[in-house]
Amino acid sequence: MESDGSGKGAGPDRSADRDAGEETQERLPDEEERDAAPAGPSVVLASLDDLVNWLVKVVDWGLGVVPVRGLVNRIARPVFTWSQRASVFALHSGLACCAMEMGVAGMPRLDSERLGVAWFSSPRRCDLFLVNGWITKKTRPVLLTLYEQMPEPKWVIAMGECAISGGPWHDSYNVVYGADELLPVDIYIPGCPPRPEALLDALWKIQKKLAREGSASGLKVG
Repeated sequence: MESDGSGKGAGPDRSADRDAGEETQERLPDEEERDAAPAGPSVVLASLDDLVNWLVKVVDWGLGVVPVRGLVNRIARPVFTWSQRASVFALHSGLACCAMEMGVAGMPRLDSERLGVAWFSSPRRCDLFLVNGWITKKTRPVLLTLYEQMPEPKWVIAMGECAISGGPWHDSYNVVYGADELLPVDIYIPGCPPRPEALLDALWKIQKKLAREGSASGLKVG
């Protein structure tokens, strides 16, 4: 052991051991999780538009990291389901005898509006597509356009034998063999023509299924 000028002995140099210990020190689990967490979106702001776009990215990133999306969906979904079930906006496309029965369902004696069903002519406002009467190859693209213009979620009712299978004209050269050849039909109402009460029953069942599952598919009334 060497002695300094004060006469006191100097201990061994421990700095190298201390540095080695710091390098081999185990990391705590919370430190690893913190480093593994995704970093937020970087920001380079040059204008107000850049600021707005950055804020949008921050919100999207936050919803992806924090399980807020599922919580919001769990809270809001029942509200939207209830409101849609209680106010079905229907678009009617059809002709012949089934159209007459549909008109009867909306008259005061049966009053389909008491179920919350409102009839509109604009597909962009509707979530229910009621198809009745035969479908020809000439009207097929028109029905497809109307359906594509409807917002999601949306449902389709095929009312009457003509809309379901082509009816008496199923083997005609110009008749489409049922609405499900071009549209995803949710409810079938058989009959030639079906009674207006059957249409009300279909509307009630699609509302009931919507309230229970939030969607409707594969129902058959009658």
